[in-house]
Amino acid sequence: MELAVIDWAVIVLFFVVSLLIGVIIAKKAGASSADFFLSGRNMPWWLLGVSMVATTFSADTPNLVTDIVRKDGVSGNWGWWVFLLTGMLTVFVYSRLWRRSEVMTDLEFYELRYSGKAAAFLRGFRAIYLGVFFNVMIMATVSLAAIKLGSVLLGLTAIETLLAASIVTVIYSSLGGLKGVLITDFFQFFIAMVGSVWACSVIVNLPEVGGLSSLVTNEAIVPKLDFLPDFTNTEALIMVFIIPIAVQWWSVWYPGSEPGGGGYIAQRMLSAKDEKNALGATLLFNVAHYALRPWPWILIALASILVFPDLESIKQAFPHVDPKLVNDDMAYPAMLRYLPTGLLGIVIASLIAAFMSTLSTHLNWGSSYIVNDFYKRFVKPEASEKEQVMVGRVSTVVLMLLSACLALFLDSAVQAFNILLSIGAGTGLIFILRWFWWRINAFTEIAGMVISLLVAIYFEVLHARLGFEPIEDAYRLVLSVAVTTAVWLLVTFLTRPTDSKVLKNFYEKIKPASIGWKTFIKQEEAKGVRIDASNSKENLANEILAMVIGCVGVYAALFGLGSLLYGRTTAAILLFLLAGISTYALLKVWKKLKITKA
Repeated sequence: MELAVIDWAVIVLFFVVSLLIGVIIAKKAGASSADFFLSGRNMPWWLLGVSMVATTFSADTPNLVTDIVRKDGVSGNWGWWVFLLTGMLTVFVYSRLWRRSEVMTDLEFYELRYSGKAAAFLRGFRAIYLGVFFNVMIMATVSLAAIKLGSVLLGLTAIETLLAASIVTVIYSSLGGLKGVLITDFFQFFIAMVGSVWACSVIVNLPEVGGLSSLVTNEAIVPKLDFLPDFTNTEALIMVFIIPIAVQWWSVWYPGSEPGGGGYIAQRMLSAKDEKNALGATLLFNVAHYALRPWPWILIALASILVFPDLESIKQAFPHVDPKLVNDDMAYPAMLRYLPTGLLGIVIASLIAAFMSTLSTHLNWGSSYIVNDFYKRFVKPEASEKEQVMVGRVSTVVLMLLSACLALFLDSAVQAFNILLSIGAGTGLIFILRWFWWRINAFTEIAGMVISLLVAIYFEVLHARLGFEPIEDAYRLVLSVAVTTAVWLLVTFLTRPTDSKVLKNFYEKIKPASIGWKTFIKQEEAKGVRIDASNSKENLANEILAMVIGCVGVYAALFGLGSLLYGRTTAAILLFLLAGISTYALLKVWKKLKITKA
């Protein structure tokens, strides 16, 4: 596809602004590791919230949604919509707990909550396991999307695409630290959203599509429009809706949707000014991520079914593209070739923005693990602040190189998404309970991590080779969760609890709800040890109520907007009314939450 001068001008301007932000902030970001990785713990909720949204709006997200819609219809998105439950749980229960912990990273939490060599091992191992292995896998999926976009829109090879897009990202990420990432995210988010909405408007009105009303009434599209799966199709209902709602959201560790918070979401909460800003940031993220953003991608995905009804039509349209890269997720970049000059440059810049915002966050997050939880903790505890920042910058470059190499071996966004889900299956409940149940220990987490990985390897590599019949992804998830949960529960009861002094310090610092701590408190009091419960912030019942109300409100807004786009006015009005009632109810409950300000 040939880009006009104005298209290239927009793209170059975008790169220049992104670089300038990193250069301008570089000096302050390099002052200390706290500045480089947490922006001095002084960030406002709106900047952090937008950054979270920008990070999850990665270059592979529209491709993933397109893949899902083309295969399973709009209702197939419950595979990720269900993570709103996790998100709202983080908003109202865990965001303030994280901010109270005052750790540098969520891995440092391990030695705040657990004791002994097992806690130290867990922290160091997960620094490499998550910061390098898991993180590189995530960035590789984002890079895969960039490769497909580059091949379709620009005719670039995989290596050319990765070189062009990643060099600028590495430069501003390594120079500007988290603050540079946050400010660049803010700038990139609005470009990405403008490009997404504008592209959707143009594509829906293509002659081949015929406008929004024609699209949603087309006989090939109507079966794809339902928000919920067909309840008469038991198999689809179980796999697309029941298992995600009943099992997936609380049991699976997935970056950006971790049960109990974690990863770069925890990093944002830890960098907030106070508990109120941590809560506000995560609330903004969940509302924008689930209620406001998906529909442009969904509409383009539906339109692509009319323009490219099958994979063969995509192959014929792009004969220069490597056939192994052609999957349903490629339909999204394929549709962008219909955009006019000028807008094409903006949309390409918006997709580059999505790619860079996600990559920059993961680079900074991963390097924070390598520096704070491995290098400083185990290699060189006496490392100066300047040295820590230097190691952070070097590790940023290394992580980018590793992810780019891995991206060359992946085929589709859904493939990578399912692999990541399977690796984390069964560990989610640990991250939910460890704040509220004193009996969870370091061996619990080690067991969960090891078993979930082994089960994932079995299903991904060994199951078919041993001659067994293939198992649907949803059922594999349930089996993985069951096996992993059973093992870590057994290990929990067979191993010694965390040292009582560590538990006492944790409980008094974090002030979690006492529901799972009562046995420990009684045991300590029997020894004559007083547990200080003064200034208790226990309010779990109202926090859970706020979570439920928040979920109802966001889902109502999501489906209300969808109904409006479908032309179902009555349903849209009723759903928006429900969203309004939920907002009012949430404000009433909000007043009962004990939110600490700076």
